[in-house]
Amino acid sequence: MRILLTITRIIVGVLFIFSGLVKANDPLGLSYKMQEFFEVWGWSFLDNYTLTFSIAMIAFEIIAGVAVLVGWQMRLFSWLLLLLIVFFTFLTGYALFSGKIRECGCFGDCIPLTADQSFMKDLLLLVMIGFIFWQRNKVKPALNTMFSLVALFFTTIFSFAFQWYVLVHLPVKDCLPYKIGNNIPEKMQAPPGSIPDSTVISFVYEKAGKQVEFTADNFPADYDEATYKFVKRYDKLVRKGNASPAIKDFSLQTFFGNDTTQALLNTDEYQLYLFLKNGYTIGDWTNLLGVVMQRAAQKHINGYLVTNVPLETLWHNAPDVFYAFRPLRCDATAIKTAARTNPALFLIKKGTILNKWSYADLEQALLVVNNLPGNAPAASQEEVHSDAPADSTLKH
Repeated sequence: MRILLTITRIIVGVLFIFSGLVKANDPLGLSYKMQEFFEVWGWSFLDNYTLTFSIAMIAFEIIAGVAVLVGWQMRLFSWLLLLLIVFFTFLTGYALFSGKIRECGCFGDCIPLTADQSFMKDLLLLVMIGFIFWQRNKVKPALNTMFSLVALFFTTIFSFAFQWYVLVHLPVKDCLPYKIGNNIPEKMQAPPGSIPDSTVISFVYEKAGKQVEFTADNFPADYDEATYKFVKRYDKLVRKGNASPAIKDFSLQTFFGNDTTQALLNTDEYQLYLFLKNGYTIGDWTNLLGVVMQRAAQKHINGYLVTNVPLETLWHNAPDVFYAFRPLRCDATAIKTAARTNPALFLIKKGTILNKWSYADLEQALLVVNNLPGNAPAASQEEVHSDAPADSTLKH
């Protein structure tokens, strides 16, 4: 029994440490997954706290894994682990049986698991943690108290420091579809031979205090706007496909509504894209970005500011460097998927991501731009943005 208990502790400890480290590489990914659950449950008021929840949960996974391995305070940690795995099993079970959440994000974007795989993993962990909980009084510490505290202290420091680093400097291991080397237009296509999901637009209306749902081809015979109050519309899955594009809903539009995604991404020239989401903070990075864009202008490299911020808000007290970019509208979800820092600068040529930098790493961007051969001095892409106002008119 003691050998079985030791093996179980090692498996559980290693799995928790591994799971925590994978998610610590991209805590924003777990934060966005929490927001997905909260949206389904109608708890959107918690969206502003999901990053805090994410950081704390990831750190606890790593710390708890180390505590199990060294056998420190097992009466306490066996309770905490049991409560955590029951919670995880509920989440993965909900994702599986409700069909409203496709992936739980258990191992982040680097190791995507389907809902059924995540649920089976948590059931297995539930059994093993239940066994540890049952035998918790028989666990002997592998280290003395001082060494256990030292190990947990440095584990705690590392858990939070590593997450802070990736939140400022982008993930160490980029597992997103927008990673360096990927071609965006190619990732927007479903894999060859795959069958896409089959969906139908479904409408939800309220009638006499009750919600009714129907599709566009079977509206009720007594439908009228006075009786039926619109609630929402959504794409209802009819048949699950076997694959979908890695990049979905990525669209670049001028602020006059013209879609210029393919025209830009098919241009065989170096381009700089600044991804900027609402909630950004102006700081010292704007000065360095200005230097980068001055050097880019000398090499005839165009800059584009990809944002969901309304135009009138964007240019209100905007830093001067913003006027070095042509503004493009993009959905906030696409921006936060592409850029894990706010803002982030991408170097792209013919749709391929050649490099990208956090706002905190623009010194590296300047070095790369300095070494680029540059583009030919031509009126490139003016035809693409003929409806976009010139920089001088954007200032006011």
